[in-house]
Amino acid sequence: MKFGSSGLRGLASELVGKASGLYTEAFAWRLVSSGVQPNSSVFVGRDLRDSSQAIVNTCMATLGANGFQPIDCGAIPTPALALYARKHGAAALMVTGSHIPADRNGIKFYGPNGEINKADEAAITHFVAERSNAYRLRSAPPGTAWPMRHEEAMAAYRKRANDMLEPDSLSGMRLGVYQHSSVAAELLVQVLQSFGASVVAVGKTETFVPIDTEAVDAATIAKLKKWARQFDLDAIVSTDADADRPLIADENGDLFRGDLVGLATALFLKADTIVTPVTSNSGISKAFGFDVLRTKVGSPFVIEAMDASQRASSIVVGFEANGGVLLGSNCTLNGKTLGALPTRDSLLPILAVLSTMASTKKKLSRLRRLWNLPVCASERLQNFPTESSRALMDRLASRATLQQFLAPLGNVAEVDETDGLRAQMLTGEIVHLRPSSNAPELRCYSEASSESRATAITALTLSRAQAFAFTDDLEGI
Repeated sequence: MKFGSSGLRGLASELVGKASGLYTEAFAWRLVSSGVQPNSSVFVGRDLRDSSQAIVNTCMATLGANGFQPIDCGAIPTPALALYARKHGAAALMVTGSHIPADRNGIKFYGPNGEINKADEAAITHFVAERSNAYRLRSAPPGTAWPMRHEEAMAAYRKRANDMLEPDSLSGMRLGVYQHSSVAAELLVQVLQSFGASVVAVGKTETFVPIDTEAVDAATIAKLKKWARQFDLDAIVSTDADADRPLIADENGDLFRGDLVGLATALFLKADTIVTPVTSNSGISKAFGFDVLRTKVGSPFVIEAMDASQRASSIVVGFEANGGVLLGSNCTLNGKTLGALPTRDSLLPILAVLSTMASTKKKLSRLRRLWNLPVCASERLQNFPTESSRALMDRLASRATLQQFLAPLGNVAEVDETDGLRAQMLTGEIVHLRPSSNAPELRCYSEASSESRATAITALTLSRAQAFAFTDDLEGI
């Protein structure tokens, strides 16, 4: 088990049982040590992958055995769970592997003030290491029935969405909703219809489908293009498994990249400050009218920077290249107050992008060109051993080796090591290698003047990375 950019992750077969109980007990200990009363409520939710319910059962039994009152919120979007817990000043626990494959799963932990931070993660990890050998899994007493609050939590999230746009503001739009196995599959249809859109639901599945909004596979893109043509859609929207990342495609089925989704949302909210990782489009700058703060990848880093940048009467918005938007401060929309929700959300950015389309009467493909930003691409090597990623990054830390590695792309001008290795070439193109912190994956992000060039840079870099990780011969790769 490892904490990554957002929550704990690992193989589902290893997380079910002892591991989920031990980490939940560590979370309970951390809550008590930070001043939370042990008889307090903890809201618990899950995504729809096969292993999630078993993990939830263990987590709730462990919370109960440690004196807490677990509240079962069922299958629910992570931001809906976080919102409901925030309204009650309570902690929360979300069982989800987010975008990773079905054979993996994870847990996201929330204190009464929101997502746990890196210090909390370190303390929980230390607790687990100390107690692992002596830990004995506990189960709930026979006949135990935990309180259920699914409908109430979903209603609160739906009410928040109702305040984001004016009635009928999406009237005349024809939208596709790619449902797959998202916990927000039905909610998205209902919300878009409530604002007057004509909605076509597509792609609902009974089996779990992992959707990585930063690295959408070719088969999914082909489906989006097919549906866009078949149903004459203005846009297609979807989310990852736990609905904290949006997926948006334009009228041609082409992806509207996550950092552009974040930019559209920041402009929609009239943000004063945006906080976004170094993986987001480098063209997003003060030229758009707000201060821009760059961080390492991961919601804990974005939240920390949002908190540090708060000023009176300022609107602070965070977002990541995966499209998840975090609202760091209250703001006013349509004469109503939209409360801060400093955790990744998919519903706000989806509605912000669609509202921008409706108000400007511009197709989504046109909005992309209107901002005149560099074109970005991203992809990943899956099943790439963590040890190989670490060794590769160590070797590329040498400027001479990095230059030799990137020689097919030209000469390296600058290197940013905020998170991984982000090299800007003399041509202005950017290539960024970053190992996943909790999965056997190596990610590559690129920027260029065209989509074909950005895609080619990403493919070439990952191909060379895969070869270089297993050889000392740079000349032969």
